[in-house]
Amino acid sequence: MRHLFWAATPTPTPTLPFDENLVTPGVVGFVVTLGLIVVTIVLLVSMTRRIRRVNNRADIAARLDAEEAAARESDEDER
Repeated sequence: MRHLFWAATPTPTPTLPFDENLVTPGVVGFVVTLGLIVVTIVLLVSMTRRIRRVNNRADIAARLDAEEAAARESDEDER
């Protein structure tokens, strides 16, 4: 079945000759690539900030829990 499909579609021939060295993505391709790079860098910086913030909050919560536990133990020892 595939053979019939490939046989039915002719290969197009170029009507005008072109220089393969001149076919480039151009300025639009450069701008799109640069935009993707900038967006990726901004997202990575934002993600790093958020991860640091979460880690710092977890460390502070752990310290506060340890201080509260120590305070409870000292209160129980005094009684």
